Amino acid sequence: QLQASGGGLVQAGGSLRLSCAASRFTFDDYAIGWFRQVPGKEREGVSCISEGDGSTYYADSVKGRFAIARDNDKRNAVYLQMNSLKPEDTAVYYCAARTVPGASTIEAQYDYWGQGTQVTVSS
Repeated sequence: QLQASGGGLVQAGGSLRLSCAASRFTFDDYAIGWFRQVPGKEREGVSCISEGDGSTYYADSVKGRFAIARDNDKRNAVYLQMNSLKPEDTAVYYCAARTVPGASTIEAQYDYWGQGTQVTVSS
């Protein structure tokens, strides 16, 4: 029900914008989170945006470089703008939606997941 897109190969210092889109519902009442996973490691919460006031959260590792935002026109899209990318940002990125109010980076609190999009940052 969710689809993440926008991944690709980029050199260190470059930028990518990931998109998360829903096919059957709008994001108005959902908090949206972005997670990433490297093979052999646990999935990591990167950023999230709450419903309502749109408060945001960023992991320390991406703070100041990544920005999450809702598309207020489309209402079923959320973006993750990733700037100043580093090789350690390389991972499969997933978006997820949760029905419980409030932003969270706890994986188990999300109800719907996209299939993931690969981001590779070369040094």
